[in-house]
Amino acid sequence: MKKAAARKPAAAPVAADPRFAHGPLAVVDADENRQVVAYCVGGLVLDVPARSLPALVEWTLREARLGAPKLHGSGKDADPLLVLTEAALERYGLPVTLAEPERLAGRLPDGHKVLQQLERAKWRLTKRGFGPWARIYRPAQGGRRQCVQLCIPSWNALDARSWGHAAELPPMELAHLLGTYARRVMTPRGSTAVTGLELMTALNPPTRASEPDGTGRRHKEHRPGSLGEEPMDCAPCEVPDGHPMLADLPRFHQRGPAEMLFEEAYDWARELTDEECMKRFLVGIDVNLAFGAAANGAVVGLATPPVHVTAPAFDPTLPGAWLVDLSHVDLSRVVVGKQWRRLEGELLPSPFTPTGERPTGPAWYATPTVAYAVELGYDVAPLEAWVRPEKGKFLDGWYKRLRNAYVDTMGDLGVAEKLPPQEFLASMDGYKQRDPQMAIVLDAIKSTVKGGIGKLRERARGGKPGQPWPALSRPTWRPDIRAVVISRARVNMHRKMISLAAATGQYPVAILSDCAVYAADGPSPLDVLPYDADGKTVPGSFRLGVSPGMVKHEGTQTVLWGEEVREQYSPNLNLARYIKTGEVTAQDDGE
Repeated sequence: MKKAAARKPAAAPVAADPRFAHGPLAVVDADENRQVVAYCVGGLVLDVPARSLPALVEWTLREARLGAPKLHGSGKDADPLLVLTEAALERYGLPVTLAEPERLAGRLPDGHKVLQQLERAKWRLTKRGFGPWARIYRPAQGGRRQCVQLCIPSWNALDARSWGHAAELPPMELAHLLGTYARRVMTPRGSTAVTGLELMTALNPPTRASEPDGTGRRHKEHRPGSLGEEPMDCAPCEVPDGHPMLADLPRFHQRGPAEMLFEEAYDWARELTDEECMKRFLVGIDVNLAFGAAANGAVVGLATPPVHVTAPAFDPTLPGAWLVDLSHVDLSRVVVGKQWRRLEGELLPSPFTPTGERPTGPAWYATPTVAYAVELGYDVAPLEAWVRPEKGKFLDGWYKRLRNAYVDTMGDLGVAEKLPPQEFLASMDGYKQRDPQMAIVLDAIKSTVKGGIGKLRERARGGKPGQPWPALSRPTWRPDIRAVVISRARVNMHRKMISLAAATGQYPVAILSDCAVYAADGPSPLDVLPYDADGKTVPGSFRLGVSPGMVKHEGTQTVLWGEEVREQYSPNLNLARYIKTGEVTAQDDGE
């Protein structure tokens, strides 16, 4: 096998580590003469001498110099990623698209000739088999991993919901796009959701090397601040419906709020008041990277199981789930900025339920939700709790990396940090058209945040009730951590809304997750958010800007539009869902 030859020099050094001099990944393509080349990050194109898939894997590990250094001193280097084009698939005997049975199974059938080639060459596949994100490996030797990951766009590896039209890009452009994501986030390990979850472990590994023992040898030991290597049992109230822990419940039993922790994002709307109907516009504002901002500083349980306590005193510093009655919290009289304030409570959603409805009795809540009730000026008396004394800010490094990836990519699109409100709004006008590829990277980063948080509570797909879920075998199956993040996101949103209401008398008319809609006299967010001549706005409320936790303009429609679509479809239609485009389809009828 001859050495890989560079077709043209790289535009710039890709990696400081000589082992990964050609970057984290390559897009493998074949021309009309069946000659195979690898397009690497930075403009480098390598000749690929491999004539079979096993030979391609061997070449990648021995000669391609692909991969990426570990993100934490106790972590692992990233395995090289090969993205196979349709021409490369044909060259190596793989189908361009999966047939219906294989597509439903998500993998090639056992016995396929390429799988036989890999087996003869003593290469193995993970339990997922050979699917859109296949991992091909041999057991590590001498502490050195032997693993290559494949990404197959024509098998829907690059889901359009996260990656837009990336799968249709020419090889060199696709290498640049995925390379940018890999450099700013990490080498993709699967879907953006899977990558978001893997990034948590890469930045906060479960183990580390011990101090040398009496013979000078080091051993693997638990790393403080991590989730550990073993899966964690959760409290009964924390698990979703269908979990094996609930196998003994009667069939068709519906758990209520006193049985199940239900921390979810907002989906709430109300009728406009007569005064709001006299305004001309509905203006939507959207919180940037809301779940990422909520993860920043979140105190979560770590590597020990929850402890059950009865009639506990509430401790806002202790992560856990609390059974407590918050129905006495009256939003017409709350503490805002350390002072009691009178508000139009009926115009605000409850901060304690995703529907915005006021709770009617005891329910399970994550610590941030109960702490917010105390912040609003009300006493709480939990009946019982599942608490986690071993705690830490597990997600801080994850947030910081994704925050920097998001802000840097927005900068590439011409939206800088710390712009005055008017300049920020102007820079956001058409920002995705300035560089469509960077716009795809941006969407992938946002999907990584949202999907990574969602994966913490991944449910089984299909299967029978009571059967084990594959996701339960991993330490990062942690619905309690997801609950903390979503609780903080919803509470953060509510805190900003009551600060704005107390200062200006403006109340939201609809909220969907991280988007809030207000009635206004003008079409701009500046007609909702008051800014003075010095660029300062209401303390504790929404602020325009690019950083996570700040807000951007989601869209504007007329009040007349809002009234018409509700009359046509449903009086309960959540206008925040359609504020961006104004388009409501017939399938949304009955919202």
